[in-house]
Amino acid sequence: MELDYNDPVFSISMAAKILKVSVHTLRMYEKEGLIIPFKKDSKQRLYSKSDIDRLECIRRAINENKISIAGIKTIFSLIPCYKIKNCGEKRFDCEAYNEHTKPCWMLKHESNFCSDKECRTCEVYMQFANCQVIKEKFLELLT
Repeated sequence: MELDYNDPVFSISMAAKILKVSVHTLRMYEKEGLIIPFKKDSKQRLYSKSDIDRLECIRRAINENKISIAGIKTIFSLIPCYKIKNCGEKRFDCEAYNEHTKPCWMLKHESNFCSDKECRTCEVYMQFANCQVIKEKFLELLT
């Protein structure tokens, strides 16, 4: 059986082992809004290969590039989600358009274009899981 890139199949302890970090570190990344793990009804967190790639990118940014968690959140906050989601004029009423310290998936989406969407499955969140893809997406969006 072949796993889909976005299938949440890894427990938090398995994800921590794959990434060579502690479970506490993964929970902290979640609290900081860098990752949105899938949660079963029992509240057990599960991670996909996409999540693992996102976390590897985050770890490289922290360890190799010396970018702080606040810096990573700022980079994610600069993703023009309004352009990806084609919000048009509605973007002016959106906290994600006006805020630049948190990624859009960390903000409350009340009475806006995304209010009925689940952030974990949103194309904005999903498209920016891999470091190379992030770079390519930024270049694509800027041109």
